[in-house]
Amino acid sequence: MIKIGIVGDIGSGKSFAAKQFGSPIFDADKEVLKIYRKDKDCFIKLKKKIPKFITSFPIKKNQLKKSIFEDKANLKKIEKIVHPKVQKNMRKFIELNKKKKILIFDIPLLMENKNFKKSFIYVFVDSKKKDILKRLKKRKNYDKRIIENLRKSQLPLEFKRNKSDYVIKNDFKKLNLKKRVKIIKKKILNNYERSST
Repeated sequence: MIKIGIVGDIGSGKSFAAKQFGSPIFDADKEVLKIYRKDKDCFIKLKKKIPKFITSFPIKKNQLKKSIFEDKANLKKIEKIVHPKVQKNMRKFIELNKKKKILIFDIPLLMENKNFKKSFIYVFVDSKKKDILKRLKKRKNYDKRIIENLRKSQLPLEFKRNKSDYVIKNDFKKLNLKKRVKIIKKKILNNYERSST
């Protein structure tokens, strides 16, 4: 099985790039939303840590954003509770798709997690800052300070780029990105087949 981790800046087009591989995707952001909606244990733990902001179940993303906005340290508290649950769901996803040749992982902090570092092929989605900013500003709940706090919790982009096995340029022209993903997918499969023989 080939496990491909899609990495890059917030708003760089990772999710769209991930879809172009045509393989099952583990999307950490979607998993987190599911946890907020359905996981009572997560609600109880978060309410204990940040009671001022967590008032009702299901957990509202806005409440968490307010908590981070008021105190950056709350981001670490949230991650400490939510990340183990995401990892558990990820292991289930791998088990469920164990017969598939390629699995895609769209996880913001994948490189930061030492447990998973060695078993992934990393693809870095490289986009221009001005294009990313333009896209982020279009998001419904865009908040510059929250984005900056999230970026601070991640490894520097240059480090991620240098540590990645492949780099995909994303100019936000869908056809261009589809072609580039197709080329990289072919290279990954060829390398995998060579190393397996």
